[in-house]
Parts: sequence; C-alpha cells; structure tokens
Amino acid sequence: MFIPASYSLAVVLCVITMLCWGSWANTQKLASKDWAFPLFYWDYSLGIVLLALISGLTLGSMGEQGRGFIEDLAQGSESTYVSAFIGGVIFNIANLLIVAAIDIAGMAVAFPVGIGIALVLGVIVNYIASPLGNPNYLFLGVGLVTVAIVLDALAYKKLSSGQQSTPVKGIVLSILGGILMGFFFRFVAAAVSTDFTQPESGMFTPYSAVFVFSIGIFLSNFLWNSIFMFKPFKGEKVSYSDYFTKGNTKLHIIGILGGLIWCTGMSFSMIASEKAGFAISYGLGQGATMVAAAWGVFIWKEFEQAPKGTKPLINLMFLSFLVGLTFIIIARL
Repeated sequence: MFIPASYSLAVVLCVITMLCWGSWANTQKLASKDWAFPLFYWDYSLGIVLLALISGLTLGSMGEQGRGFIEDLAQGSESTYVSAFIGGVIFNIANLLIVAAIDIAGMAVAFPVGIGIALVLGVIVNYIASPLGNPNYLFLGVGLVTVAIVLDALAYKKLSSGQQSTPVKGIVLSILGGILMGFFFRFVAAAVSTDFTQPESGMFTPYSAVFVFSIGIFLSNFLWNSIFMFKPFKGEKVSYSDYFTKGNTKLHIIGILGGLIWCTGMSFSMIASEKAGFAISYGLGQGATMVAAAWGVFIWKEFEQAPKGTKPLINLMFLSFLVGLTFIIIARL
C-alpha cells in the first residue's frame, strides 16, 4: 500500500486534507435551492463510501509495503471494527448539527463555536492519546488558528445586515456539534496501527479504517439524517420520495462529488498520521475553515459589499491562520 516516506510528504497530504475539507461545501452551494440539505447529504455520504472503497482498492492495495486492503479488512478485530464504525456515526451527527446551527444562527456564530471547539478539543484528545510533536509549538499554532476562526466570525458579523439576537438553539447545536466533532477522529485513529509497514494483528491500516468509518456514516444516515428530514430544526420537512422526484442526475452527481472531495481529505489525513501524528494531522485538517473563508472572499465574493473595517479583519485572519499553520507544521520537526 502507499505509505508516505517522509514528514514533508505527510504535511503535503495534510494540506490537501485542509483544502478538501474546506472546499466540499461548495458543492452544496451549487445545488438547487429546491434541493434541501438532507437530500444532498444522502449523495454526499454515498460519495464518501465510494472514495473510501476506491482508495482502498488502489492506493491501499498497491506495492509491497504494509497489508493489502482486502486482507486487512479480513483480519480486523471486532473492537477495531466497532471503533472505526462509531467514529463514522459520531462524525455524521456532529456534521449535521453544525450545518443545522449554521442554518439557524448563521455562519458568524456556528462556525467559530462549533469548529473552534472541535479544533481545540480534537487536538487535545488526539495528542493525549498519541503525544507526537512539540506541544508548545502545536498548541500555539492551534491557538492562532482559533484566533483566525474568531476573526472570520467577526468579519461575517460585519457583513450581516441587522443585529438580530442569536437564537439560543443555534448556539446549543453549535456547542454539541463541536464537542462531537472533536471526538470522531480519535475513534478512527484508535482503530489504526501505529506502524503502517508492519501493522499489528487485529488493527487496521488507514485505508481499511476509513472504509469502515464511511460505512458508519452511511448506515447512521438512516437514523440521523432521517430525523433532520422529518423533524428539521428549521424549514420544511422533506421525504424519501422527494429524493427521487425532486432530484436529477446533475444534483446527484454534485452531492456525490462533495463526498468524494471530503473523503479524499479524510483518507490523506489518516495516511499522513504515522509520520505527522494524529494531533497534527487533525489540527492541520481543521484549518479548513480558513480555506472555506478564502472561497468566500476570492471566489464567491461574499465580502465585495462589506462595510468599512471588514478588510483589516480579513487580512489579520489570514495572517493569524498562516502563522498558526506554520507552528503546527514545525511542531514535528
């Protein structure tokens, strides 16, 4: 299977993770306004499973190093399967809660609260479990990325018209989603052998762990996403029949593409973890918020009509992010 030969290559994979995690939501923007997010999410979850399977059958099965994808799945222990699967279940509800929070409270509240908690908690949890890297540089970098997320929120706040009070429900959903998002990665990481070249018996290689994780996402959709379809926190409910009657080939392809993009990032994050460590892999990946902000600034032109004082916030946001990213990377040097 493909295994990064150096830390520098692992960092490149982590940066790709960040780009993927910060870009997949653009596919939802491309979807029709009549195509509710829970319907989009079915195709998105299917795309995650497809990419995990393709990755395992290609990169996870090539070469002489490590253990082949099919062989690895066959030898996994029950606890390994359960851990990776639970990671998918937790990620799924966390992702849906944060999306619901954005819909209710807006980007300016949901993102800094949800993703900020996920970033800090996720790095702490993964570092405690696998303490690789200089903690001073690592947590300084995480702190600066968190500052960048807050600055991003302030910029969106300026952009928002009116000063309506934030619904308490949106804040609660953001907090719950962020806490859960901070833990999903640890469950998947716990299923992965620390040695990819000679993986421990019963443990998974990254490719198998991500595949079982993706199955956890897809199957838990029948519970979590069904709740969001029939009992939405905001907006009108949708049904399974809507998926077939309101959708078309273009919409389904867009949703699947979103899942392919996100899972490419997840796969690379896990593949990079042996050289980078799980905390650094996760920390770099969650810098995706700034990638999403870059899409908003440079591609979607969301700040074109922003009031005075917004541009300095955006510049400071990207500066804080880049410096924080640098500290996270050098934490393993």
